[in-house]
Amino acid sequence: MYLGTQNGVRDDDDLRVMAQLGVRHLNDNPPGNPHDWSLDVLLRHREKLESFGLVLDMVQLPLGSRPIEESHSPAILSAGPDRDRQIDSICRLIENIARAGIPAAKYNLNIIGIPRTPDEPGRGGSLNASFRWDKADHDTPPTLVGTLSEDENWERIDYFLERVIPVAEANKVRLACHPHDPYTPPGYRGVTRVLGTVEGLKKFVQMRESPYHGLNFCQGTVGEMLDNPRDEIDDVIRWFGSRGKIFNVHFRNIRGRRLSFMETFPEEGDMDMWRSIKLYAELGYPYMIMPDHVPTISGRDPEGVAFAFVYGYIAAQLEAVSQLYPGSVTR
Repeated sequence: MYLGTQNGVRDDDDLRVMAQLGVRHLNDNPPGNPHDWSLDVLLRHREKLESFGLVLDMVQLPLGSRPIEESHSPAILSAGPDRDRQIDSICRLIENIARAGIPAAKYNLNIIGIPRTPDEPGRGGSLNASFRWDKADHDTPPTLVGTLSEDENWERIDYFLERVIPVAEANKVRLACHPHDPYTPPGYRGVTRVLGTVEGLKKFVQMRESPYHGLNFCQGTVGEMLDNPRDEIDDVIRWFGSRGKIFNVHFRNIRGRRLSFMETFPEEGDMDMWRSIKLYAELGYPYMIMPDHVPTISGRDPEGVAFAFVYGYIAAQLEAVSQLYPGSVTR
């Protein structure tokens, strides 16, 4: 396993900084709508990163974390008339990702986005993303999908998987799906977030079984599903990791539990991240360990500084765990 990032690249200076910090492996996207990425666009993007000494490990399919109204592929989960066309476009994109020498792609199967309640003060006055069910707007209307039953949600997910997983397998591209963030009770905004529970994620990875079908395992999001994240997270990591279903790790922590939590820097939350990194090493997890969300801090470059802090934290943990599990960490 090795340090990675998905933090958006603003300009070439960001690429230089990543190379200088030793963050060599990236999930990073060419500009524009992913449906429009040609093989040439993907190759040029990979080659640009390589010119800075960086490695393009992963890109994002046109299924993001934003609400479905802002999606590049809204028909896939709304079962609209363009569904098959959008799925066919994603299949062609997977083929081009393989031809461009990119080994993996991540995606979301998201309808309502990432609900949060107002930010809360964290360490030193930082502002931290939070979700408190008792402060959520329970009257927010459904999305363009309307009211969607749990069974129908699963059927639409399976319709997608049935078509894309064989293409991913034929082209040896790992597809990493992000869990629903956060868990919400069934029926919130008209939907049941079927990938918002551990049992739902287990069902998901066993559908259309393939070594190229797995998770963008956001440890923070999984912690948000649990009643006691500190005590329960190990069993969840072990279940998915032992089955080879973790294709990327968002190394993020929270303080709190299901339906009531605040995001934190990794070392100040409830989950023991050192214990987690040892478990990933023990299980032989071979891919990126990366920051995800970070608190909003002060200064001239708050996001850049906060991410740099987490890169250093992860790099130190990887250095330490490599002494306990020789061969578990690569560069």
